[in-house]
Amino acid sequence: MLSKVSFRIETGDLLGIFGKNGSGKSTLLKLLFGLLKADAIDLRWNENKIAPSEIINEQLIGYLPQHPFLPENCKVRDIIPMYHNSEEKQDAVFYNPGVAKITHKKTGELSQGERKYFEVVLLGHLDHPFLMLDEPFSMLEPLQTEAIKAFLLQIKKTKGILLTDHYFNDVLDITTQNLVIKEGQSFEVIGTDDLRKFEYLRK
Repeated sequence: MLSKVSFRIETGDLLGIFGKNGSGKSTLLKLLFGLLKADAIDLRWNENKIAPSEIINEQLIGYLPQHPFLPENCKVRDIIPMYHNSEEKQDAVFYNPGVAKITHKKTGELSQGERKYFEVVLLGHLDHPFLMLDEPFSMLEPLQTEAIKAFLLQIKKTKGILLTDHYFNDVLDITTQNLVIKEGQSFEVIGTDDLRKFEYLRK
């Protein structure tokens, strides 16, 4: 159960959230996105208090859930216009090197890594000023991981990004700040020594 978790994130920030399985990482993202209701939450946007329901209504945060969410019977090239109206955004996704080679496939035919890669690129090009990613590196091949890391570093120039993933080295490679959730509370961490201190990694 989450009891005392707090952080601040701004445009240009890339916040990594760590924690053992069951610590509440995915729950936190769902609370922020308004998919779950908290007993108490103080959520502020530019210092003004807002309700989690406004996150979706105002399209403030793009959210990548842990599990696949795209329709399996649609081709990749047909899904892109569902999320992006402008030709510029559609082209940015369509001609992404990792996406261009799979545009003729249905999402149900993609490997788990191809699907996750496409999902991250698709959501990363949304106009939403903030992005939350639940396990974006899961199932990716090494080259895909490096491409996604470079992509996130590029888009963080205009967004604030929050991500959680057990591939801690990949997270630490790109984040500007990090925290770990332990026993319902959040603690600031800088590197692997702190992750060991809070028993996320073995000492």
